[in-house]
Amino acid sequence: MLNNAVAFVKPNGSAMSRPPLETISVAIRRERGRAGLSLTGLARHAGIAKSTLHQLEAGTGNPSVETLWALAVALGVPFSRLVDPPTPPMQVVRAGGGVAIASEQAPFTGTLLSACPPGARRDLHVIALEPGVARIADPHIPGVIEHVVVVTGSLRTGPVGSEIELSPGDYARFPGDVAHSYAALEPGSTAMLVMEYV
Repeated sequence: MLNNAVAFVKPNGSAMSRPPLETISVAIRRERGRAGLSLTGLARHAGIAKSTLHQLEAGTGNPSVETLWALAVALGVPFSRLVDPPTPPMQVVRAGGGVAIASEQAPFTGTLLSACPPGARRDLHVIALEPGVARIADPHIPGVIEHVVVVTGSLRTGPVGSEIELSPGDYARFPGDVAHSYAALEPGSTAMLVMEYV
């Protein structure tokens, strides 16, 4: 049985949903097999330790959003394919629900609300940020576009070196296949993020 006892932490330090370790474990093994990569090969392509990848495939550890994004990019798949379990035709995610994955480098969490269904090319996330260090995101798979709508607070986001400030209701669109950043300018900042895949 897989260990699902590790809790993720919100940017303010409080506990939230447990990571979907079994979903992540099964997805990484499936996608690594599909890509024809060895454990060592995938770890090298993703820039992570082989032991970390082994733990994730075994259903243990506490993966950060950076680790999972690196694996998704190395595998050439949307992030959601690694964290989203199969869902019924109708899905409701209540406020504060869903599985939130914390950043290891900044006060930032991302919660996948809706994965890209077959034939569609988008994922829907809600992100929560607190003032502090900016989260620098490595480039995603080629052609990704990010759409951001600020819900509460304010934030600075966009390609590194071209960031813009956004307030509630503001929308921004920018390429996600280049290094980009997210930084809260006020406590309790949240935004809707749509990842569009081409």
